[in-house]
Amino acid sequence: MKLSTKLTLVVVTVFSLSAGVQADGDKVLTDELGMTLYTFDKDSRNESVCYGHCAEKWSPFIAEFSDKVKAGWGMTVRKDGVKQWTYNNQPLYTWIGDRNVGDTTGDGVSGVWHAAKKSKSSGYKKSSSYSSLDY
Repeated sequence: MKLSTKLTLVVVTVFSLSAGVQADGDKVLTDELGMTLYTFDKDSRNESVCYGHCAEKWSPFIAEFSDKVKAGWGMTVRKDGVKQWTYNNQPLYTWIGDRNVGDTTGDGVSGVWHAAKKSKSSGYKKSSSYSSLDY
């Protein structure tokens, strides 16, 4: 009798979401590498409108379908079928201009991009005024 042994490899993705502290004391949300996460005023609740040229500069913060969410965090499915992380119902992005951990060079770009900050509130807030530039 011949016995066969199967080896199963299980790959576990360790994913962390965190908040760093800015000089003004606000906790800025960061990805697993410590890079600042941003929100876009033109997005709707749980819906990204940043595609094409916009997404080349502002990379959507991609979630795996197996990732688990924590309080305040969520996921939305982009029109291309990719899952994107949200915080308080706002899609999250990283900025091409940030080079080092702790950089927040995207905060305030065109008046519509903002460093995502840890908040006790859970409502989506949308600005009604925009600059003429998207990014």
